[in-house]
This record gives sequence, C-alpha cells and structure tokens, in this order.
Amino acid sequence: MSGVAGAIPLPGLDWVVDAALLSNLIPKINFAFGLAEHQIAALDPSKRERIQQAVAIVGAMLIGRFITKDLLLRTAKTIGVRLTAQQAVKFVPLAGQALSALISYSAIRYLGEQHLRDCVRVLLQEKHLPK
Repeated sequence: MSGVAGAIPLPGLDWVVDAALLSNLIPKINFAFGLAEHQIAALDPSKRERIQQAVAIVGAMLIGRFITKDLLLRTAKTIGVRLTAQQAVKFVPLAGQALSALISYSAIRYLGEQHLRDCVRVLLQEKHLPK
C-alpha cells in the first residue's frame, strides 16, 4: 500500500497512507510481543517495572504506548531524508514515480523491521534485569 501511494503524484497522499499503515502495524507488533499498552498494564507490578526499564534502556518510543500522530512523526524523522527524496522524485514521469514507490515501501518496511528488533531487544533486556 505504501509503495502504491508513493507512486501517485499527489503531494501528501503517501504521508497519509504511511501514517495509517504505521498506526495499524505498530500496535499489532506490540500485541504479538505482549508489549501493547493494555498488556503491560495487566502485568504484575514487578514485571511491569522491568518491562518499562527495558523499554527505557532500549530507547524504543513505540512500545507500550498509545500510538499518536506525534509519535509517528518522531519515528518518521528517522527516515526523513528518504521521504524528502521520495517527494522530490515523485514528479518525474514513470521512473520518478517508480523510485518514489520504492522509497516509500522501503521506508515503511524499515520502520516495521526496526520496531520488531526493538521489541526483541526489550524482551531480551528485561530477562537480564534483576527480579
């Protein structure tokens, strides 16, 4: 979906689609790892504290939180150069649109994979914290 939206030469459309994709993807990843906001809140206090410490150590800002527009924008800053280039090439007929689609797809894939890695690191870090 991100790649398709990236290929359409309408300014901002890809940002809207990417934000919608991330606001759906990130909570699903959190839930799969048992790191959704409501899952962490339901843990016993000592386990919840260790998870929160591990999140702080790893520096993962999208784990255990309600996903807001502000959080998504801060996350998108990590791929800002790619997205700026993507906006610029979008208006070059065919080749630019294909490159824009590739950049958009790659950026969303990168953010998803980075979040998966963060979730794994949090769980590994939590196991090493004192009980």
